[in-house]
Amino acid sequence: MDAVHRIVLPREDDPLDVRPMYLDEPQDVHCRVDSRRALTVPEHAKVSFATYFNAFPASYWKRWTAVGEVVLRLEVRGSGRIDVYRSKPSGDVVHLDGRFVKDASEWTALEFEVSLKPFEDGGFIWFDVSTHESPLAVRDAEWAVRTPLPPQRVAVTITTMRPHDAVAALAALGSDPAVLDVVGKVVVADQGAVKVRSVDGFDEVARVLGPRLTVVEQDNLGGSGGFTRGMFEAIENSDVEQVMLMDDDIRLEPEAVLRSNAFARAAAKPVIVGSHMLNLQARTRLHSSAEIVDLGTCFWRAAPGAVTDHDFATSSLRETPALHPRVDATYNGWWMCLFPREVIERVGYPLPLFIKWDDAEYSLRALEHGYPTVSLPGSAVWHMPWTDKNDSTDWQAYFHTRNRLVLAALHSPYDVRSWIVKHGLKLSLRHLLSMEYSTVALQQKALEDFLDGPAGLFDSLRTALPEVRRLRDGFSDARRLESAREFPPPTFDAVRAEALLQPTSRKAAIAVRAAKSVLHNLRPPQPATGDRPQLNVPALDARWFLLGNLDSATVSTADGTGVAFYKRDPEQFRTLMARAVRNYRRLGREWPRLRRLYRDALPELTSAERWRKVFEN
Repeated sequence: MDAVHRIVLPREDDPLDVRPMYLDEPQDVHCRVDSRRALTVPEHAKVSFATYFNAFPASYWKRWTAVGEVVLRLEVRGSGRIDVYRSKPSGDVVHLDGRFVKDASEWTALEFEVSLKPFEDGGFIWFDVSTHESPLAVRDAEWAVRTPLPPQRVAVTITTMRPHDAVAALAALGSDPAVLDVVGKVVVADQGAVKVRSVDGFDEVARVLGPRLTVVEQDNLGGSGGFTRGMFEAIENSDVEQVMLMDDDIRLEPEAVLRSNAFARAAAKPVIVGSHMLNLQARTRLHSSAEIVDLGTCFWRAAPGAVTDHDFATSSLRETPALHPRVDATYNGWWMCLFPREVIERVGYPLPLFIKWDDAEYSLRALEHGYPTVSLPGSAVWHMPWTDKNDSTDWQAYFHTRNRLVLAALHSPYDVRSWIVKHGLKLSLRHLLSMEYSTVALQQKALEDFLDGPAGLFDSLRTALPEVRRLRDGFSDARRLESAREFPPPTFDAVRAEALLQPTSRKAAIAVRAAKSVLHNLRPPQPATGDRPQLNVPALDARWFLLGNLDSATVSTADGTGVAFYKRDPEQFRTLMARAVRNYRRLGREWPRLRRLYRDALPELTSAERWRKVFEN
């Protein structure tokens, strides 16, 4: 039998508050964790493995694999009872089987068979442990399949600008011998100024990983250039059957590597296997699970039915019916995502987009070739949540805008130009009213570069970021300062600011607010506001209907590490708005031609030969 989903427990260095991800314990019960694969349940207790990491995602195995049943295997010692349960798509719980263990002085093996037949639309399987007068020890529990799966090795590729994070991820990868058994190659695309080889701890992880490890030092080619380098090394220079992309700034649960590997091996047809994102700052929160690209608007969002930002510490899997239906994704972020070799060989390599939208575009392209993406529950990494960033207004605004347009031109089956033009103009006005002139300047450069066609995409891997940084240097809203204490106290009436922040959903009221804000932005600012902010605005309050009525403000960064000084400039407002109108008008007029141009260029943009030239340059 092949194990496909081992029961795992918290690591020694994990904080106590991470336990709900592994164990569902009553408030007055605290099991003794003996190792990652063993625990002891105290007397007079009941503990459940209906948890994020330990409930078996039966509906995903039913839908995407050829497996018809799974077997729970475990060893126990002591006295107690093991009960196996399943859930329905509604979250209702069904008891399947149970067995008493009485005074077992030696380790005793147990097995429970569970059919996957009723799991088409959703549901998990798990087991509970209960005791009476004496404790019960459990070890080496796992869900297994009787039919042997084809052996397949995986190449893990990490792109890094943060060498210390990369070494930590490598150390976690090498911490489990079972993981190392399926890892055939590890590629680090080192793109940072400080090299991974120079970091404390690298020599030790290199010793553990041995000949599997390859470190490639290259220019900063962004996420797409780094991940493509990992794919390229795995496909062109090894015979591994799978390639897993993984971020460096993560906390890795090594078991996720095994689960992704097993799922891909068991799949009835090749699928991309994505992992969920857990919140690195609040470890019991599921931040992002299944996601889709809405091809009518060409924006990513949570898939229908997907649960986001769920806290397992306050509501367990058993207590949360919304978590039990199967949810289908169209793409998975590259914080952790596995690709069968066949997919890469048929679909090609990622687009040269530097960062943003490369993961979504790749899965959409794979889907067009018949390879779906599955976001697999129970396979996850901890990562900084997107809610603690605002990369749509900083230097990354250029890549968000340009690359979204590239994706839309390549993959949307709809004529989306009308929606893109209306939304783009609305977004430009909102940023201008918020005194975010650098953001609009970057968006317009991105739009103009997209209009120039795909010929410059490969060159932009090396040139776009320096150009973006030079462009931003000319705007005060792009300069980061340590704190608002660097300025005199604000002068704006706080009561009036509070009134301006009151939300409204009435279209007439929104139109009146917008008209007043536009008129305010066309008038000269008060002279005294050039060096003194009228208001200190927290990041959460930085909305156009407040900022659009100010002449200046300090605005906190999304991560709370500093502020930017926003100053109203009527000339910038007029110039950038006129530029946006001109560019979006041209985009609407030339959209059919641009779609053909980008689609015709796709084979070259994703070819091994073209990428080889980039890496050899």
